[in-house]
Amino acid sequence: MDHERGLLDLIIARLGDRQGGCLSGLSYKEKLLLCESFATEQDFFRQSAADIEALIGRKLAAPWNIDKVRLLAERDAETARLKNISWVSWHSPAYPPLLREIYDPPVVLFFRGSLPNPEAPLAAIVGTRKPSPQAAAQAYRIAHDLARGGISVVSGLALGIDAMAHRGNIEGGAPTVAVLGSGLDKVYPSSNRALARRVLETGGCLLSEYPPGTGPFKWNFPARNRIISGLARGVLIVEAPEKSGALITARFALEHNRELWVASCGVAKGEDSGQKAAGGKTAFDRSGSTKLAAEGAGIIRDASDILEAWNMETTGLEPPEVTGGVPASGSLALAASLANSLGVEI
Repeated sequence: MDHERGLLDLIIARLGDRQGGCLSGLSYKEKLLLCESFATEQDFFRQSAADIEALIGRKLAAPWNIDKVRLLAERDAETARLKNISWVSWHSPAYPPLLREIYDPPVVLFFRGSLPNPEAPLAAIVGTRKPSPQAAAQAYRIAHDLARGGISVVSGLALGIDAMAHRGNIEGGAPTVAVLGSGLDKVYPSSNRALARRVLETGGCLLSEYPPGTGPFKWNFPARNRIISGLARGVLIVEAPEKSGALITARFALEHNRELWVASCGVAKGEDSGQKAAGGKTAFDRSGSTKLAAEGAGIIRDASDILEAWNMETTGLEPPEVTGGVPASGSLALAASLANSLGVEI
């Protein structure tokens, strides 16, 4: 991809950006339409606001200030270069192929590290930031054993389940993939910066559609979740309340025609099932997970369930014994100790 095409895609990616404020409300689909419609920056800059409105079939929501957008795009390119951040455009053969197929792929992906192997499937593992000890342990174990089976995990580098999944995948020997809801120079949460460094040191990848300098704004994260689902062949929800970002990822998985599963610990019954505990204290909330299972999501006990579903080798994996649907490896104390030793807040 030549430099002019690349800069044009950076410009188009900036259209509708909340920070730029130059053309608010331009949808992902409309930005892709612009990418498909113009081959060079010169062609694009010949267009008036009326031309763009005719192309997208509606009135623009803000003044057409393309010169300002170009300055922002040029700054993005220079900042990325100075901070050792690469980027790949929707036009590039290096762009992740499964992500290209979704309804609203990002025009540009910024990345550090190595882009995931396009020939190897990814499994997404997501869940609550405040998991039960069993859920934290199961996320780690599944991600670890998927790595041993040759599968990299994609997740969101958040506290809790995401962090456990990344760590398990790293310890199992796979290059894990973390999708951020901020610029790659603004790793969030800050407590996971060391984990982000480990992702890169072990051959993995940090990805974001947001240019360098973008903070972790709350509206970025639902959009981030579509990328996690879009990259993956299947999505595993380990444990999630009914009002959870993980369920947004589950919804995207269904829209993207991905396999959708819940972990067995997320539907386990008993004293830690998400019901009110003694004294009125609320136990870990699994209402979202149980709802997904009731609606037909498959239940995953260990990595071999996923590998078998994908017709992949499971030799050498030794699934843990289970009691009541959660790994017996074991007790709450051991699971909590595992999470604590990994520095993950649960």
